[in-house]
Amino acid sequence: MDSRRFGITAGPVILLVQVFGVTACMLVLYWVLHYGGGLAFHSEKKQRIFNLHPVFMFVGFIFLASQGILSYKIVPVKKDRQKLVHLTLLGLAIILGAIGIYAVFKFHNESHFKDMYSLHSWLGISVISLFGLQWVVGFISFLYPGASKNRRARIVPWHLFFGLFLYVMAIVTVETGILEKLTFEEFKGLNRFSSEAMLVNSTAIVILIFAMLVVLSTILPRE
Repeated sequence: MDSRRFGITAGPVILLVQVFGVTACMLVLYWVLHYGGGLAFHSEKKQRIFNLHPVFMFVGFIFLASQGILSYKIVPVKKDRQKLVHLTLLGLAIILGAIGIYAVFKFHNESHFKDMYSLHSWLGISVISLFGLQWVVGFISFLYPGASKNRRARIVPWHLFFGLFLYVMAIVTVETGILEKLTFEEFKGLNRFSSEAMLVNSTAIVILIFAMLVVLSTILPRE
């Protein structure tokens, strides 16, 4: 598919990416701070421990990974340095995502809940593990020690495909997590038409639009 047939370049779309991305980050933070009672690694109020999970998984993992994916389009330096920025941002995103997963396991352990019982949890572990594997393969193939030029040329399309596939998989994981959390809260008595429920559903829609714009940006020409 010729990306130039879209008739636009990545620049304006990337601007929208940042608008929707920052908006989604603010909504997630507002949700956990205003309705969830705050954030803490250690607290008698276990909900505060859980609240670290959506913050680290979206603000830390998804949003930062999105910047890493688009680094070749938004960082105006030579390609070798773009490559380093790309790997650094994705590496940081994986670390923050791992902290987010640790937080939810800690919450489950201290609240005496079972682990790994839902589609969301299965997808989450798969995503963070495969992102880590993709990062290692990218580091070895494109940075150090680096594959031969011909081998890199063969690897690049697969690296791009799996990168976007994993990103979409991560967004699906986020959406299922939001649905799961909201469903739990509704079972506990949250009104389905309450301001919190409307905020959570709106946040999920903003995240979906954000992700769509990220994917579109990757297939559009830079100029």
